[in-house]
Amino acid sequence: MDLITTTTDLAAACDRLAKHPVITVDTEFLRETTYYPLLCVVQMASAEEAVVIDTLAEGIELNPFFDLMANEAVLKVFHAARQDIEIVWHQSGTIPHPIFDTQVAAMVLGYGDSIAYDQLVERVAGHRPDKTHRFTDWSRRPLSKEQVHYAISDVTHLRDVFAALAADLKKRGRSDWVSEEMEVLTSPKTYDFHPERAWERLKTRVRKPKELAVLMEVAAWREQEAQSRDVPRSRVLKDDAVGDIATHAPTSLERLANLRSLPKGFDRSKWGNDIVAAVQRGLARDPSTLPKLDNPRSSSNGAATVELLKVLLRMTSERHAVASKVIATVDDLEEIAADDHADVAALHGWRRELFGEAALALKHGKLALAIDKGRVVRVDRD
Repeated sequence: MDLITTTTDLAAACDRLAKHPVITVDTEFLRETTYYPLLCVVQMASAEEAVVIDTLAEGIELNPFFDLMANEAVLKVFHAARQDIEIVWHQSGTIPHPIFDTQVAAMVLGYGDSIAYDQLVERVAGHRPDKTHRFTDWSRRPLSKEQVHYAISDVTHLRDVFAALAADLKKRGRSDWVSEEMEVLTSPKTYDFHPERAWERLKTRVRKPKELAVLMEVAAWREQEAQSRDVPRSRVLKDDAVGDIATHAPTSLERLANLRSLPKGFDRSKWGNDIVAAVQRGLARDPSTLPKLDNPRSSSNGAATVELLKVLLRMTSERHAVASKVIATVDDLEEIAADDHADVAALHGWRRELFGEAALALKHGKLALAIDKGRVVRVDRD
């Protein structure tokens, strides 16, 4: 088939697709050298056709595609939708809706944590997708016939996967579980990321309010710098360097130069003064305005409680054939161990019914775990 390279052809294709209640969607993009993903190709399929759009074609306008993504009458099916949605949100300011994410559905149905697309296709549809062009450079032109065929197969196989998963969800009465997850995926809050929250993505552990304040300021500076230059965060400053700066809080270029995590001569670069200024802003912050550094594991027997909750989670996951990751995270378990009213997903909705209530019962001794014939079982206590 021919690539869609003009706005006129794109509008016509989107009009045809909009007549169907369900379409499958995938994107090919690059972000190894940029902060924002570079959208290179979009592929979509209905029950009757599949189309491939060259989003880098000269003069093409993507508004018809964005309009289709916002069309409430059409369900858009993705696999691992977050990055695809992020691209649409960044380029158009709209969120695709309604959507169905086959990776989330697969987790709810017990296919494991974050199953890859090709593995899911093979297990559900019996096809073995071609992986040849998975790591191809989609920004190079012209696109080959093999690349176009690969792109098409992604969305045509996805039709079969969606049909099978949707039927299984309905059969097991879990369609609403996936719907809850889709509301989170399609919330603008999920993608409206502000630099002042950049520190939350870092795995760096800080122990003092002063360290947290510096971490917040330096992480925010790095985020703004990466956005303005459209480069990956690591091109500006690596994560370990951000953590090192937060711990040592260098208030001068001389002290900054002593940090081993920074490249030699970094203190003499144009960013040296910016980092020192960020450190000074952090040190000047009022500690009372900072997030609390409470560590749930610091509570009495907290670590042991978390380990027991992990066993209960695994048992629940296996019993109900639901991926443990979609029920609760380790962070959720730590917060539950510290607080019965923790605002975590595991204590809301279907997760609370499936796991949360039992987790609280275990925590308070109303439920015990035992081994029976080699299997962990729950024992309700009066």
